[in-house]
Amino acid sequence: MFSDRPDGNHAKPPPGLYLIATPLGNLGDISARAVRLLGSLDLLACEDTRTTRRLCAALGIAAPKLVRYDDHADEAARAQLVAAIRAGQAVGLVCDAGTPLIADPGYRLVRAVRAAGLPVTALPGPAAAITALILSGLPSDRFLFAGFTPRGGGARRSWLAEIKAIKATLVIYESPHRLVDSLADMAAIFGPREAAVARELTKTFEEVRTGTLAELAAHYAEAGAPKGEIVVVIGPPGEGAAAASDEAPPDVEALLRDALAASSLRDAVASVARATGLPRREVYRRALALGAKG
Repeated sequence: MFSDRPDGNHAKPPPGLYLIATPLGNLGDISARAVRLLGSLDLLACEDTRTTRRLCAALGIAAPKLVRYDDHADEAARAQLVAAIRAGQAVGLVCDAGTPLIADPGYRLVRAVRAAGLPVTALPGPAAAITALILSGLPSDRFLFAGFTPRGGGARRSWLAEIKAIKATLVIYESPHRLVDSLADMAAIFGPREAAVARELTKTFEEVRTGTLAELAAHYAEAGAPKGEIVVVIGPPGEGAAAASDEAPPDVEALLRDALAASSLRDAVASVARATGLPRREVYRRALALGAKG
């Protein structure tokens, strides 16, 4: 039998920590249970109090007392929240969008509350990683959520090399301004695996673009950095066009033909070199062999 809360009671929630999923973008995705709970909490910890206050206003509920809890929260901040629960308060935790703790702060708070012998429960809902995975059309029976890529190019390439051989679909978060470089590194390290780039999930301009990593790298090198939050989904080793090996080289000539049809020789060479990891001199030579004029 379904219930509104673990104890089935609709009155003021009992003391504890409540992990509450909020919409990625479409307000209609929040659960009725989450709305009821948000309106009855004693305290709500959140990444950005302004964002959470706007959410409560959009839902037509009075925001509870809000306190900031983000990546910079220290032991003292966690101790205050644990003390509030111990004193009989119902404390919620949300992130700016989606499910808290998924590439967002919070797991240390959960550990602290559990270590104090206090209850923790979750109100499940939207998560960008899962939404992108099911939209990608890639195998979803076994997957790894790898979080955000490292910021530096060298660190990112080392990190990608570490997860390359994992026999599962990979789900990765990336920022728009680093997407072009990341896709180029992925194409060079993973080879021609099938992939998807998902952005603006559940919002007006939601987009899921699919293709091989090299194709996606070439597209965004030409189109430029997209807007919105980005999720990259990469098929497992052996998943690719014509079941190609993930060690097979990308089809540089095909990428060049596409790039040359839409841009100058210089820009085409730059985008394909970025997408494949090949030296520009080598890509330039291949472009000339295709009949491009230098």
